[in-house]
Amino acid sequence: MKGRFEIKDDFYLNGEKIKIISGSIHYFRIVPQYWRDRLEKLKALGCNTVETYIPWNLHEREKGVFDFSGMLDIAEFVKTAQELGLWVILRPTPYICGEWEFGGFPYWLLKEDGMRFRCMYEPYLAHVRDYYEKLFQVIAPLQITEGGPVIFMQVENEYGSYGDDRVYMNYLKQLMIENGCQVPLVTSDGPWGDFFECGEADGVLQTGNFGSKGALQFSLMKKKIGNKPLMCMEFWVGWFDSWGVSCHQRGDIEEHAKDLDEILSEGHVNIYMFIGGTNFGFTNGANYYDVLTPDVTSYDYDALLTEDGQITPKYEAFRKVISKYTQIPKVEFTTRITRKAYGRLEQRRSAGLFPNLENLSKAIENLTPQSMEKLGQGYGYILYESLLKYEGDIERIRLYGANDRANIYLDEKPLVTLYDRELLEEKSFDGAAPKGDKISILVENMGRVNYGPMLESQRKGIDRCVQINGHQHYYWKQYCLPMEDLTGLDFEKPLAEGTPGFYEFSFEAEEIGDTFLDFDGWGKGCAFLNGYNLGRFWEIGPQKRLYIPAPLIRKGINTILLFETEGKAPGFITLCDEPDVG
Repeated sequence: MKGRFEIKDDFYLNGEKIKIISGSIHYFRIVPQYWRDRLEKLKALGCNTVETYIPWNLHEREKGVFDFSGMLDIAEFVKTAQELGLWVILRPTPYICGEWEFGGFPYWLLKEDGMRFRCMYEPYLAHVRDYYEKLFQVIAPLQITEGGPVIFMQVENEYGSYGDDRVYMNYLKQLMIENGCQVPLVTSDGPWGDFFECGEADGVLQTGNFGSKGALQFSLMKKKIGNKPLMCMEFWVGWFDSWGVSCHQRGDIEEHAKDLDEILSEGHVNIYMFIGGTNFGFTNGANYYDVLTPDVTSYDYDALLTEDGQITPKYEAFRKVISKYTQIPKVEFTTRITRKAYGRLEQRRSAGLFPNLENLSKAIENLTPQSMEKLGQGYGYILYESLLKYEGDIERIRLYGANDRANIYLDEKPLVTLYDRELLEEKSFDGAAPKGDKISILVENMGRVNYGPMLESQRKGIDRCVQINGHQHYYWKQYCLPMEDLTGLDFEKPLAEGTPGFYEFSFEAEEIGDTFLDFDGWGKGCAFLNGYNLGRFWEIGPQKRLYIPAPLIRKGINTILLFETEGKAPGFITLCDEPDVG
């Protein structure tokens, strides 16, 4: 049945006032077999609405190639919410932030020199127009005006903390309308300083993003929006982890519950995150202030549900608060979910990266090294290789325009590893490194920055040149290693000590359950289950185990493959029935 949602002095659904109590669930961070379970638990909390971002970089991984299937079936996710009686908030903005790779932008935007984002730059806008034309064919039929559960959408995302191009904001709003948006539109920004002013679009409700002092934040917002409904679009109830922080980030449950009460007493809320989920594969984002801080694979976020969907004490505390404002429904959880320990797995075999290069990638030859993006690669690793014909002993080396982490080898033996700020300086070798015949540089994309002006400088690999002993070195072979197809691996090709390689394990599953891969003793790399990229691991923590959802496990024999770059491989892994978030 078609309906209507209106924004006046408050929110109105089919003419009646409604208090929106929403929670964030990112469908693209959860296997689709578990969508219903997470949504049922959201409803059982007392929520009547679910909110999600829509990641452009997954739905259009390559220019003009769109995917709305499987884990990306946004329509199915929204319809499942509707079946459970939940309303839906969509945030189909080109940029989503969300601690997500490149803030949701597709990597291929960086192929174009001079690309500018989030402003009235026509080459950028042309790509947005192409994306919206396809996206809205999928999401427009899901609006309440068409009988669906989507009650409103968002224009851009926290734009006030990025720029002040009001013409762009209004252009994006109009573009959404022209492509079929019929429901009301909102913006979301921190309600401080210039953020609210810069993030405004004409005739669009402004909502706030904050994690504490709800009454104070609403008072600031009210001065700006007047007699309009007050909504916290992102009530931050936790935080994300980056590699190298001392421990998993946790919030104060009592303080969060108190803030939720303040928010609901005056207005509306979207809890960010209700469940965080997982940055599978290479989808984690990063921040860059003084140094690069890439996010871990888990997006647990200290949310109301754990990464694998378990109910937490924070969930119980929030349900108690919400019960003051609405009747808590009885909900039967229909998905059987268990945790399973499959135990210790011994390494079956291994293979070296260097002898397998031609099996995994076709060499691309250039005079100077090219970035991943220029070579048509979005994610993973890239290896640069060149012969040293004229150089003597290696006294110093510098990589210009390199991101993010480079393992450098001389004659396939480790020479040095450079990370982040170290790539901005020349590296000198005491006594000089011995002369070699070949230099190899393995560069890892650790996750593109998802927030701030560094968005426009996120080319990965080596974008300019390699300088050896003070001169530029020319003529390179480049091997793109997105790690998407590893079927060509030859395990007869040996792995040399201290070099990057692949390690294979297997286990038999008679019963299927969620499990956690403990990588204690391993250095740095990524893990695959039956070819599916589970994400990154790194000994520096705080994350110590990778979540493996049961739907990814087969009954019978399963294969786990680890790619490790530091030469740290104890020969076994363990599949546990508990996470260890640090």
